[in-house]
Amino acid sequence: MAKTPDFTKTMQDMMANFPVDTSSMQDAFKSQSALNEKMAQAALSAAERSTEISAQWAKDTIARVGELTAQKDDPSAYAKAFTDFASASTESASEHLSAFAEVAKKLQMETVDLMMAAGKDMASDAQKTAEKATKQAQDTVKKATASTKS
Repeated sequence: MAKTPDFTKTMQDMMANFPVDTSSMQDAFKSQSALNEKMAQAALSAAERSTEISAQWAKDTIARVGELTAQKDDPSAYAKAFTDFASASTESASEHLSAFAEVAKKLQMETVDLMMAAGKDMASDAQKTAEKATKQAQDTVKKATASTKS
């Protein structure tokens, strides 16, 4: 049977002749991880605040239902209690929906700020990488030119 040649050493030598700088990939990964962390914190903060608003709204409504269902001596008091409940519920809904809108607005602003900062960071990183690649290319050309003149 024929023995399959081992190309391990050949591949190692070939890869050693083409070094790859992975620092830019590591920096990009770190930048992306930091952005993801900040975005997650903003989303979690908004979710926490929304939950607080929902819980407060539910507590307010339950308290009003308790007042609505309390025994009354006069039949017209039930109508007044229901009218008061409907009026208070409408006002409460308006206040709580406004609070939800503020949470959404704040999250939107934070997201825009984070994305703009990330864009600036990416542009800066791309510029640095391009400058580094240009310098390396120039150095390589100089070396090649110097070796051909010798």
